[in-house]
Amino acid sequence: MRSCDQSCWPSGPSEKPTWGRWFGRPGRSLTRRLIWLASGWIVLALTAFILAFFRDPKRATPAGDHLIVSPADGLVSQIMTVQLPRQLVGEGALQPGTATRISVFMSVFDVHINRAPIPGTVTRMAYVPGAFLNADLDKASEENERQYFLIEAADGTKVGFTQIAGLIARRIIGFVREGSVVGTGQRVGLIRFGSRVDVFLPPDFAPQVVKGQRAVAGETVLAARGVVAARPGPLQ
Repeated sequence: MRSCDQSCWPSGPSEKPTWGRWFGRPGRSLTRRLIWLASGWIVLALTAFILAFFRDPKRATPAGDHLIVSPADGLVSQIMTVQLPRQLVGEGALQPGTATRISVFMSVFDVHINRAPIPGTVTRMAYVPGAFLNADLDKASEENERQYFLIEAADGTKVGFTQIAGLIARRIIGFVREGSVVGTGQRVGLIRFGSRVDVFLPPDFAPQVVKGQRAVAGETVLAARGVVAARPGPLQ
């Protein structure tokens, strides 16, 4: 007859419970399921964010040679008089001096496709490498990575604008090149993940937006020729 040692007997009440008893195979299975579930939600959220960021909705663009439409979606963060950047001045470009600059700040939640503010020919493009400061800062226009565009309309009107990379944005993409003919509201480029676009108005154009207003690329009229500039109204 086989003898029986202590292993045959049930454990006594003094035996301490172990993690294996409480979180054995069923516990490990539940943990794995929770991890997979959390990972699935994270992947789904990232996918939704990327799809939202690269969305490219159609826009109804107003027509008129006397209009400059917004090249970007976002918040009108600045309207001020500044010196024209040297990349936009010179022979066949803008005359040196000052101009009214309208800045549109794009958050990571805005559409980041940029559009032509007027119809015409892209006569100049200039890329400048730089830093990645907060695009809402004034000095970002001189220190950040940026790309300049100059478009000349059939009547000789010239409008310069700048794509400025921001704190998160790390790449500026152009869809056109020098010599390209574009229509108002046509897609000209993309800035990834939060950035800014500056528009430099010709002398005979007046702003039609105010600081703090939301702008829609290809739809919002930023400026018009031969009219009085818009003034800030009450918040309501």
